[in-house]
Amino acid sequence: MIRRALFAVTALLATLPGVSRAKSPTSGPGYHLVKKLAIGGEGGWDYLTVDGAARRLYVSRSTRVQVFDADSGAPVGEIPNTAGVHGVALVRELDRGFTSNGRASTVTVFELKSLKTLSEIKTTGENPDAILYDAASRRVFTFNGRGGNATAIDAATGAVAGTVSLDGKPEFAVADGKGRIFVNIEDKSVIDVIDSQKLSVEKHWPLAPCEEPSGMAFDEKNRRLFVGCSNKMMAVVDSGSGRVVTTVPIGEHVDANAFDPAAALAFASCGDGTLTVAHEDSPDKFTVVQNVETQRSARTMALDPKTHNVFLAAAQFGPPPSPTPDQPRPRPVMVPGSFVLLIFGK
Repeated sequence: MIRRALFAVTALLATLPGVSRAKSPTSGPGYHLVKKLAIGGEGGWDYLTVDGAARRLYVSRSTRVQVFDADSGAPVGEIPNTAGVHGVALVRELDRGFTSNGRASTVTVFELKSLKTLSEIKTTGENPDAILYDAASRRVFTFNGRGGNATAIDAATGAVAGTVSLDGKPEFAVADGKGRIFVNIEDKSVIDVIDSQKLSVEKHWPLAPCEEPSGMAFDEKNRRLFVGCSNKMMAVVDSGSGRVVTTVPIGEHVDANAFDPAAALAFASCGDGTLTVAHEDSPDKFTVVQNVETQRSARTMALDPKTHNVFLAAAQFGPPPSPTPDQPRPRPVMVPGSFVLLIFGK
């Protein structure tokens, strides 16, 4: 992904003043670090996923998915042999989970209770990245970065239902529960709207002034999408019309977004070490109520709907190796054993 290159630390954003006292909280929500778990181990990471009902946290770690108790932080187990894993989709009614394995271009199907691997499915495009379950069609969708398409899989049978051609390189996606899926197209700065039954793209929505969209979250009640953009903003998009209704300033190198409907708060986690929290004053008005200092590289997150805690992953990095013809722009090297989980609460 374009946003995954790790950069030098930038100045942390200060908490912004001027919160509306009429409709916003009179003070920030007070998010702060409540627990830091030293996980260690080899491998980078990508998406984090919370199963609020089962109280589990899934963390992708390059060749495996590590699973933790969402309350205590204790290790529960892991799903092995997931080469280049990016994300996890959960289908609780079937007791099934699905991982997107980027390097293998496969999906691993596992049992939620036992974490036992059940099968492996080949995707119809290379480098499956984001993955989600669409309840309306009862299908799991992978969004294939190098394939420029999406693979639809019948969640019950594991059969490939079809392929959706996309407008460019897909990033994160969300489903609206009514048969539409919204996916960020990173290299075109648009949202493709997919009909999950017909397996076709019905609309292309420009996201200007948002550039290189990455993370996405959804407010089901007010039908608003929250899109993380590389040019230091979070775009709020009407999911009915595609109109960008407003933007919110955030930090650099955003990679994930979340929305807490109970608290009316939208989040953006950024690799510069900031977590922006914005209050939904109305469907078209958002006020930044807190900029939380996290840790450099803490760019992916998951929100626990029960506790309202935010989980982030981070590590320490050394200087990049010398360039080579094969790797002209090498990435910084992760310090061995430095991987941590950060838990922020109110």
